[in-house]
Amino acid sequence: MNPLHQRADRFQRFTDFYPFYLSQHADPVCRRLHFAGTSCVLMLLGYCLFSQQWSWLWLVPLAGYGFAWLGHFFFEKNRPATFTYPLWSLFGDFVMFRDMLLGKVRW
Repeated sequence: MNPLHQRADRFQRFTDFYPFYLSQHADPVCRRLHFAGTSCVLMLLGYCLFSQQWSWLWLVPLAGYGFAWLGHFFFEKNRPATFTYPLWSLFGDFVMFRDMLLGKVRW
């Protein structure tokens, strides 16, 4: 079976999952929206930690998933991997963010 089409229970390591994750983010607008959402998440978390204004934490999932799901539904036209692989996908968001900053994944 092609590893890009494996089910979540078959992924034993993140390194096996990540190529599948990237295949679900082929559209550059989708990737940019993920980058924007992850940036907002990091800024919100930083603000909450610095200011100790914990009431802002409710915005973290809204910002992260809001941008990402717009990218999937309107540009990528696929079902977000978060629905099937929530933890792998959350980690994938941050790894793709890092890889975009490093130039390993195209904007």
